[in-house]
Amino acid sequence: MSVTLEKIVNLCKRRGIIFPGSEIYGGLANTWDYGPLGAELLNNLKALWWKKFVTEREDVVGLSSGVLMNSKVWEASGHLKSFTDPLVECKVCHLRFRADQEEFKKHEHRDFTKPQDFNLMFKTFVGAVEDKAHATYLRPETAQGMFVNFPQIVDTSRVKVPFGIAQIGKSFRNEITAGNFIFRTIEFEIAEIEYFVKPGNDEEAFEQWLSFMQKFLTLELGLKKEHLRLYEHPKKSLAHYSKRTVDIQYQFPWGWDELWGLANRTDFDLGQHEKLSGKSMKYRDPDSNEEYIPYVIEPTGGIERTLLAVLLDSYTEVKGGRTTTTEATKEIEVVLKLSKVLAPVKVAVLPLSKKPELIKVARGIFDELKMHWPCQYDEVASIGRRYRRQDEIGTPYCITVDFESLEDKRVTVRDRDSMKQERIPIADLARHLADKLGDS
Repeated sequence: MSVTLEKIVNLCKRRGIIFPGSEIYGGLANTWDYGPLGAELLNNLKALWWKKFVTEREDVVGLSSGVLMNSKVWEASGHLKSFTDPLVECKVCHLRFRADQEEFKKHEHRDFTKPQDFNLMFKTFVGAVEDKAHATYLRPETAQGMFVNFPQIVDTSRVKVPFGIAQIGKSFRNEITAGNFIFRTIEFEIAEIEYFVKPGNDEEAFEQWLSFMQKFLTLELGLKKEHLRLYEHPKKSLAHYSKRTVDIQYQFPWGWDELWGLANRTDFDLGQHEKLSGKSMKYRDPDSNEEYIPYVIEPTGGIERTLLAVLLDSYTEVKGGRTTTTEATKEIEVVLKLSKVLAPVKVAVLPLSKKPELIKVARGIFDELKMHWPCQYDEVASIGRRYRRQDEIGTPYCITVDFESLEDKRVTVRDRDSMKQERIPIADLARHLADKLGDS
């Protein structure tokens, strides 16, 4: 059964994953808030990225730089001049469109103004005076924070080229036409690395990172290979800083679109900051004493659009019912087959009924397991409905405490994907789950 964006949006709102921003006041276009489960999903995704791209590597260190920076940073990077979209406005309805987007082309018969460059950065002021001297911008990308801190990190971290600086952080773009749920928003998080290499070694490093990124998407996040493809940007459309750019595209409901990107930024950024600041951005090799401005390979991915791809790939509709037994009550049920690492809830503890003796045992199990994994305790509605709730949020394992548990000291552990049920001694439960989930 096809997965539509509407189905994902409805599931996210119904189960407390993602809500429209400022909804009680009518919302704010293209802003979204992450509910209890969505916050856990985001944290799990970012933690997994950090683990694989930073912690488990010897050649990458982390950074958390500020959202606000000296405006000269954006002058050096070229954002003040070239970070623009062509904007047109309908003279009748006064709606604005990007002139290079399909949405505009559908309405070309309207009477539009001539295209004008529109800078996508959000402008603000530092201090009480709103003048040019105090103007700055919310960062449109995280990369520049890593570039301006390059000399300090070389001096303080004893790193040697080749090495990378990693960051996950908020960026802001005043998009003219955002949309497609959380795919393109005005506030978003980027997971990014600036990987510094000796000029001449950049092409080899590019290929290595491209392979590493693809393996992460398929092996760690579980995205289907057939839903991914590579798009090589033609030289005529490359960004001003890029020698080569390859997008890893995902097959979204509206078609193929960028999921992650990999760019060879050459020495453009470090060179620009050296020119404008007067500070040296050169690297001196401690072994050969050779001095040069490194080239930079940049693996980057939007956290929100990655999460959207994960939700789309995990969303499964099961026809015929998984929790009902009679033909009259069977219906289509939703299972979110998230990887165990990403699942916001790992284990649900469900007493078969509200009998005090069952609740006492179930609460004891819950209190122990929640010390190791994110757990939910649920005693409301029939056991079938509670299973279904957990299936919809992607909980890998449900534990049912029934009347037999009072006698044999065992519980039923239900696997989300296989539907297999095992009777496990309560005393062995934590060890059994650790074998499947890993211990925190």
